[in-house]
Amino acid sequence: MRTFAVSALREPPFPARQHDATARVARESTEWALGHGLIANGHRLHRLRRADAAGLAGRACPEGSVEGLRLLTDLVSWLFVMDDACDEDGLGDSPTRLAPTVAALLDVLDGHGGRADAPATETVAGPLGEALGDLCRRAHAAGGPVALLRFVGEVREYLLALLWEAANREHGRAPGLAEYVQMRRHTGGVHPSFTLTELAAGALPGATHRAEPSLVALDLLAADLVCWCNDVFSYGKEHLAQPDVHNLVAVIAAGRAAGDESSALRAAADRFNEGLSAYLATEAALLATGDDGLRPALTARRNWIRATYDWSLTAARYA
Repeated sequence: MRTFAVSALREPPFPARQHDATARVARESTEWALGHGLIANGHRLHRLRRADAAGLAGRACPEGSVEGLRLLTDLVSWLFVMDDACDEDGLGDSPTRLAPTVAALLDVLDGHGGRADAPATETVAGPLGEALGDLCRRAHAAGGPVALLRFVGEVREYLLALLWEAANREHGRAPGLAEYVQMRRHTGGVHPSFTLTELAAGALPGATHRAEPSLVALDLLAADLVCWCNDVFSYGKEHLAQPDVHNLVAVIAAGRAAGDESSALRAAADRFNEGLSAYLATEAALLATGDDGLRPALTARRNWIRATYDWSLTAARYA
């Protein structure tokens, strides 16, 4: 599938970079995951190492503080563990199975992570809740209430979107294309990742910039490109190991009478390429305004699009 992806997807025309502390942060983030009980020595540890969360985060955040990169890497590790629990370990097979975990994690978010010395709701949520509480507290410490509230809201959307996936799996339902595109932005965990990337760079956009319609449009395009790139690169593994409708290629194929896989792959790649062209045009219009306050947000999204492409080329997660 990598051969197809490389030949069919347009390479994002942004510089490829990586944070100098990536290797160090990779070791520290693995220790963080072990320390919170997200994984143990064995299969899950091997699976997380193969995912290379630091390799993705280091490319998405090539500049900024080491502490900021650590926080972003720990979030990506948490998302990988949660996704694997749902997709490979059966937690996301039905809403009734997933709902207690989601409810406990929402308790953690409602308490904004709580206090490190009083993790009552985190205990109910288990290691996932304990680790999520730690992420919330660190986001608050790094960016104050504004960063925390934005992060909490975006993780909440991610968790609720996982219930949508679980309902589809339980009923063997393939979503329509428009529905999938909307929900994929949330199941991909892209928005909280953008937030912590901007936080690491020390340039979280204010409310005025966040409400700018052109930036909102760019934000959605960037999230789509990250998710669609991931879908094309990961389709081979997902389709062969455990077929799932939650992939752009599978959704396009399900919506066609013939269900032709090869034409669906090409259509998914075309969608990415067209989206990238739209992104570049929207970005150019924003840059032309001369508003320097927008540049950190644009840089973060550029980095994520390029990082996803480069990481996908080598990630053992999709081998």
